[in-house]
Amino acid sequence: MTKSKNKMGVVQLTILTAVNMMGSGIIMLPTKLAEVGTISIVSWLVTAVGSMALAFAFAKCGMFSRKTGGMGGYAEYAFGKSGNFMANYTYGVSLLIANVAIAISAVGYGTELMGHSLTPLGICIATIAVLWLATIANFGGARLTGSISSITIWGVIIPVVGISIFGWFWFSGSAYIAAWNPHATPTFEAIGASISMTLWAFLGLESACANMDVVDNPERNVPIAVLGGTLGAAVIYVVSTNVIAGIVPNSALANSTAPFGLAFAYMFTPFIGKIIMALMIMSCVGSLLGWQFTIAQVFKSSADAGYFPRVFSHTSKADAPIKGMLIICIIQTGLSLMTISPSLNKQFNVLVNLAVVTNIIPYILSMAATVVIQQAAGLPPEKAKMTNGIAFIGAMYSFYALYSSGEEAMMWGAIVTFLGWTLYGIISPRFEIPNIKLN
Repeated sequence: MTKSKNKMGVVQLTILTAVNMMGSGIIMLPTKLAEVGTISIVSWLVTAVGSMALAFAFAKCGMFSRKTGGMGGYAEYAFGKSGNFMANYTYGVSLLIANVAIAISAVGYGTELMGHSLTPLGICIATIAVLWLATIANFGGARLTGSISSITIWGVIIPVVGISIFGWFWFSGSAYIAAWNPHATPTFEAIGASISMTLWAFLGLESACANMDVVDNPERNVPIAVLGGTLGAAVIYVVSTNVIAGIVPNSALANSTAPFGLAFAYMFTPFIGKIIMALMIMSCVGSLLGWQFTIAQVFKSSADAGYFPRVFSHTSKADAPIKGMLIICIIQTGLSLMTISPSLNKQFNVLVNLAVVTNIIPYILSMAATVVIQQAAGLPPEKAKMTNGIAFIGAMYSFYALYSSGEEAMMWGAIVTFLGWTLYGIISPRFEIPNIKLN
């Protein structure tokens, strides 16, 4: 098959999937897990199993689905046009929120690197600047985004793989055990407290599906990218975060805004710590670049299908939906202003929990659709049985993650989701009236 000029190959797609997870998911993770304790390793195991179940089901959906639009296309098999709309709508909202949190992560590392503390307003302005930088850098199209991501991913690979291999020389078993459950939280509650954070680290496993419209040979390449990216990230996450927990004292780690830089400062010198912070900032901005492209594609595919305003369908000569990107960034600017908080970590937590809740909705819809997707592809029931069982495990994990996200995040996530049904009601005549006339 001839490779299209502005389309991604399997290597670029796998890299984009990995950088979407690792570049944004891991850089603040040691700090958030330290607030719970090293008992969070149990959460890692639960989330790794749940995420691999989700990834496997997504891979099968990518192989057998004949509908475009990523998770929205999958959901349409079981829930019709309304399911397609709701999957893309909630996923789009999730990315709007999550990308602000990623930008805040970059700002947190930046303040540590420069050695200056910013006011809440200063953090907000810096976050907005990072968002606009990542948006403008996407104007060159899909291949440019993939090429930049393949470079910036090294900003997280070098520190994370480095500490996973060499950090053991500084690892203290007694320090790790002492940090097991520092607040004496009941076991089940402690595990649940870090589930949303560990799932946050895996958000992005579906990004290959979201970008399938700009991928060469998606039936083959999307499943490879989803499974490869998720498995690699799972191993790296579990090892690196637990090594750090045995290097840096728990109290210092829990209050850091640049945990990997702090760990390397403990291992070597503060100067080495600064270099690691710079690499992490590069990686985070690269991850944000990939996510800003992904959300633009989600809005574009939804607009192409008639769900979102047509302005999101417009593309440049480089096949980049620039107008949509600009509108998305304006909305994110408003979100940044609305979530100003005295504490960077608190602002990050609020955004992450809400992003996780809204992101899980299309996961649940997609998992439920695996049965009919395989039937529509003519797969024999005995061959579909295993995938259906794994998809059910992924759905059950998703419900547990919803429960663990907390009441406030669930409340706001529910309001956002229910609003989606109202919005679909407004546009539904163009989809539902023809069905009514046929009947």
